[in-house]
Amino acid sequence: MNGSGGGGEGGGGAEEMEEDGVPGCAKGAGAGNKERVVLMWGYLPGVSPQRSPLLGPVPVRLPPAAAAAAGDGWRDVCGGGCGFAMAISESGKLLTWGSADDMGQSYVTAGKHEETPEAFPLPRGVAIVRADAGWAHCVAITDEGDVYTWGWKECVPTGRVIGDQSSVGTKEKDERQMAMATDQVSPRSQVSRTSSGAASGPSESRGTDDSTKRRRLSSAKHGPESSTSSDESLSAPPCVVTFNTGVKIVSVAAGGRHTLALSDLGQVWGWGYGGEGQLGLGSRIRTVSSPHPVPCIESALYSKDRPSAMKGNKAAEGHVSKVLGNCVRAIACGGRHSAAVTDSGALLTFGWGLYGQCGQGNTDDVLSPTCVSSILGSKMQDVAAGLWHTVCTSVDGDVYSFGGNQFGQLGTGSDQAETVPKLVDATSLENKNARSVSCGARHSAIITDEGEVFCWGWNKYGQLGLGDSMDRNVPCSVPVDAYHPLNVSCGWWHTLVLADSPT
Repeated sequence: MNGSGGGGEGGGGAEEMEEDGVPGCAKGAGAGNKERVVLMWGYLPGVSPQRSPLLGPVPVRLPPAAAAAAGDGWRDVCGGGCGFAMAISESGKLLTWGSADDMGQSYVTAGKHEETPEAFPLPRGVAIVRADAGWAHCVAITDEGDVYTWGWKECVPTGRVIGDQSSVGTKEKDERQMAMATDQVSPRSQVSRTSSGAASGPSESRGTDDSTKRRRLSSAKHGPESSTSSDESLSAPPCVVTFNTGVKIVSVAAGGRHTLALSDLGQVWGWGYGGEGQLGLGSRIRTVSSPHPVPCIESALYSKDRPSAMKGNKAAEGHVSKVLGNCVRAIACGGRHSAAVTDSGALLTFGWGLYGQCGQGNTDDVLSPTCVSSILGSKMQDVAAGLWHTVCTSVDGDVYSFGGNQFGQLGTGSDQAETVPKLVDATSLENKNARSVSCGARHSAIITDEGEVFCWGWNKYGQLGLGDSMDRNVPCSVPVDAYHPLNVSCGWWHTLVLADSPT
């Protein structure tokens, strides 16, 4: 649920663009002489036979083929989703690990490979530079600007299917593609409906902290006769996402059941489920079957919530336009909400608002991108979104958070939800400047300018990396020995860090 690095519904931090409008290397990636390592902690089913959580940082081994390749190594971390992790190698391989077939997640990863990362089977010659994962779908960008997506069928737009799908019969493939087309609706029709084929998807349970763990996309455990076909009927193979001619995508973010993409010109595109407004199209359209432009700046500029004195006042509107900016620089997807940061540092939010995760001072759903006016005095730089919460960082290195706080994921020292952004002023962050931010389902993480990692929130599965399973409601420093962290990306129940090796 992070802007181009993870967070399966948990997902997502967002990318910041360079001055020419094109993002640099994903946060933490870049040239350097030191060997890079990926550190992981938390819970990934299949990583160990006992499926026990990793309570502290553990290095992740490169797959033998990548390790043997001259010059290959770790490029960046992409968090992952519910039960699986993702990272990118220097050669452009998208490496996945942690899933197991009986967890009903095998179709979003490279197979039942457990603790050993394996390259996801994309076409030969494709080099991935950025990727993100939702609860059960993935999206990736190649070095040539193509966008691939796969996983839960509702999250995958109709597009050109790639790869060898010979294991699925021709008739079954045709039926699946036909079902995909009929289940999805174009937003231009503004019809709020869904067919019987649309999956209800993961619902955000307010009470039990592990209710989502028990959900499965397949019925493999219900009987051997159903274990093969269930994943196929709910999942879609990798396809190339089609955009308008000339559109170059440079950043992606995956939410619970929706996806956002950001072009080099700062235009946001969205597709997938939009029942709570998380696609920012001004309606509660259930499913968008192809990428549609999200009018971020326009919606925020002409929002019905702006002061009446500004309406029709060209000078005032010009001032607002300057405050809001001209394009989007960063994106993030949460469980059912979305966020964006503009080139002027304004924060826009839209989607499900039940826990205040849109930061508008209420718990209403926000159907169009709307400026979070309470922090207009601070210039935002990065944003990440969890299942029920949002965390953003300013150019000054401050951290703000809002939304659900049942497990301390806001880092404010309490379990009280916040409907407007609140400064995270913990003593542990005194004189610290946040450089990178990421959110898991119910936990949060940052990296500071000095290369320190801080985590807080839900810790039942050790996803904070602090050596125990106690929740924290304030940022806590994660001991990473002599490693120098460069980037952090959270998955649903786990956390990944890209770091320089001490040797």
